[in-house]
Amino acid sequence: MKKAILLTFFMICMGAQLLFAQITEKPRFGKFAITNGTIHTVTKGTIKGGIVLIENHTITFVGDNAKIPSDYEVINASGKHVYPGFFDANTRLGLEEVSSVSLTQDYAEVGDFNPHMKAFTAVNPNSVSIPVTRVNGITNVVSIPSSGVIAGKAVLLDLWGYTPDDMAVKESAGLHIEWPNAMRGGSWDDRPDEEVQKEYEKDLKELNDFWKQAEFYDEMMKQYELDPEGRSQPDKNIKMEAMREVVAGDVPVIISVNREKNIKNALDWANEKEDLNVIFAGVAEGWRMADELAEAEIPVIASSLYTTTRDYDNYQRPYQNAGLMAEAGVKVMISTGEGVENVRNVGFHAGYAATYGMGKEEALKAVTINPAEAFGVDDQLGSIEQGKKANLFISDGDPFEPTTHIEHVFINGYKIPMTSRHDQLYEQFLNRDAVNR
Repeated sequence: MKKAILLTFFMICMGAQLLFAQITEKPRFGKFAITNGTIHTVTKGTIKGGIVLIENHTITFVGDNAKIPSDYEVINASGKHVYPGFFDANTRLGLEEVSSVSLTQDYAEVGDFNPHMKAFTAVNPNSVSIPVTRVNGITNVVSIPSSGVIAGKAVLLDLWGYTPDDMAVKESAGLHIEWPNAMRGGSWDDRPDEEVQKEYEKDLKELNDFWKQAEFYDEMMKQYELDPEGRSQPDKNIKMEAMREVVAGDVPVIISVNREKNIKNALDWANEKEDLNVIFAGVAEGWRMADELAEAEIPVIASSLYTTTRDYDNYQRPYQNAGLMAEAGVKVMISTGEGVENVRNVGFHAGYAATYGMGKEEALKAVTINPAEAFGVDDQLGSIEQGKKANLFISDGDPFEPTTHIEHVFINGYKIPMTSRHDQLYEQFLNRDAVNR
């Protein structure tokens, strides 16, 4: 993506101004023993006074009794809690720096169909927002491009690394589709119903035509690859080539859709495509379609937890949305849906959902093991288990509570410095001298 070049230039020009914001302390790597803590494994219960051993990138032991070798650095977590790192599966972290400065944004391309665009190539590992996010216990995000109908491929990231290659858990985590809107855009939209429907049908036809072309291309290439003898090799099409892993069901389709009518339309579309691996994102009115989503076994990334979508809805519905879907049997992930700056708050969004009916256990799954399973990385992430990647944090209380402090964070086995731009600004201005005019 060409914006990456411009972004690099911009960052160099701003180097002097940003220098004070750099995190100069290096993460430490090696052997760590976390002792005496309450370990919330998520998948295998809670262990009080437990031990977690970390060696290099991996959790090598989880339990309540182990001999700790002398070469391990011991972290006494007595009175503390150990959780798997939290996960926000719907962000633009690393793809955008300052929302009001377009030069620092690289999540959108020109055109409506761009399956060959990869968010992985645009990730800025030095984003100031990444340390701000990870010191709150968020160790993984899915960064999703957005523009047109098919915006490109999302990337699943560890929130530590010097390069996108260091950070990427899955370079191709999902193809993002912005579902065509079958409703008016708002109170300002005075189009008649017929025009709204006609425009929706036109947009849907374009999507279906593109999809049929992709399926035909995939079948054609399969036939050639199976028996190339005596056949002319078909010309490669970069967009269709990018669609092959999607139509085969190897990469999920992330469909952003919020209102009930649009969810129903997207559900009908997804149900016609048996081989697809589909995830719905946003789902502000998911609670209205909870039974249908559960029957279709489509996992959802619930983002909108603050405001109602209809004036007559009970004010509690946005808070209850995730819990009502989970109660119906939907695999729910919770996301801030806030792009970049407030991804750090995903634990608090889970806290709202827990309070309004979801319960703490399900809310914890919604920011740990559920997204790991939905994106096919539950063998590496999402719980504290022997053999999994060492992505976890230690807190002095319930991480859904704003008063709780996150004291230590590990990502891919690295003990992360607990500093960020927010801390630096706090220290800078806490005891500032008075200025005489």
